[in-house]
Amino acid sequence: MRNMTERATRRKQDIPPSETTVVVAMSGGVDSSVAASLLTEQGYRCVGVMMRLWAEVASGEGSGNKCCDEESVNDARRVADQLGMPFYLINVEQPFKEKVVDLFIDGYSDGLTPNPCLACNRHIRFDYLLNYARRLGADYLATGHYARLRRQGDGSVHLLRGVDAHKDQSYVLSVLGQSELNDLLFPVGDLAKDEVRRIAAARGLPIHSKHDSMDLCFVVDDDYRRFLNDWAPDALNAGEIVDVDGKVLGRHNGLPNYTVGQRRGLGLSGAAAPMYVVEMDASRNQLVVGPAEALGRSELMATGVSWTLGRAVSAGSRVQCQIRYSGRPLDCTVHPRQDGSVRVVFDAPARGVSPGQGAVFYDGRHCLGGGLIARPEAGRRTAGETSQSSVQPVYFSK
Repeated sequence: MRNMTERATRRKQDIPPSETTVVVAMSGGVDSSVAASLLTEQGYRCVGVMMRLWAEVASGEGSGNKCCDEESVNDARRVADQLGMPFYLINVEQPFKEKVVDLFIDGYSDGLTPNPCLACNRHIRFDYLLNYARRLGADYLATGHYARLRRQGDGSVHLLRGVDAHKDQSYVLSVLGQSELNDLLFPVGDLAKDEVRRIAAARGLPIHSKHDSMDLCFVVDDDYRRFLNDWAPDALNAGEIVDVDGKVLGRHNGLPNYTVGQRRGLGLSGAAAPMYVVEMDASRNQLVVGPAEALGRSELMATGVSWTLGRAVSAGSRVQCQIRYSGRPLDCTVHPRQDGSVRVVFDAPARGVSPGQGAVFYDGRHCLGGGLIARPEAGRRTAGETSQSSVQPVYFSK
């Protein structure tokens, strides 16, 4: 009883690894496998858990989902056995279908460009799986994400970009708050991908040369248009192609077949100047196109914004906004609102702003939080709202 009382009074990060239980989210890939290896070497009591997710086709113990097919399950189990870890495969097909796949279908049906990884991290990996780990009595959930956590003296946890800029995954982790970050470990976030592979090979892990999975995990052939045609055929209704002034230029074959910024495949070869997709207007089933200069957006509205430190930055703060997973951060000024949305004003017009994608805020390498890009109408300034405000920098120790 005394040991339990003493443990309860210590900060979690001060408890030695030998007394700390970590559930490692296994995928059968090199990143999660090396994460598990590093933790077991440090003396943590590790338990491997893999989620079986929904996919169009499933057979055997695994799933048709590329993140958890039978080969991946077997690879994860082999790594767990080699490291001396218990291993569990849990079925998360129904919540994954409801919270990720259905939202993906609904988003495209509504003329948006959804990011299923953001939904998965918000609802599945760091909600369902994290709570599963907590129910097991684990102190932490560890994943193979390329991002870093910095625990501060005041008890807060800062989320930073991964050391490997090409693999950084903080964009899709922007949905996390302090209640989640306090219970997470990212063991490979301080490593480059090449180093992770070298570690896997040096330790004889059977997956050291396995390729990364980069596509939609639940679409068996990687063709999301075919997937939508099968699961949401009504979203692929043909309609008008119009310019920014509303002039009809042609016909499209379903809004989900296009993305903002697309130039090829529009069937507008007779146009006087190159035309690009500017907007998908689902309410009118119209594809709006325009010249390159029409792609620039001076501002956007982000909705459903969450902040990694649990509080919004001050109105007028100078930060950077990343509008795509692989996009570069853009200098901007942010204006948080009481309804949880944030108005973002860019220093220079931003191209490729796609409603449904994430708008993620940074101060240098610190990920501050993010939300989803709203339709252009939601980002227009309301009557009486001033466009000027005090500009404040956001400061963090580097």
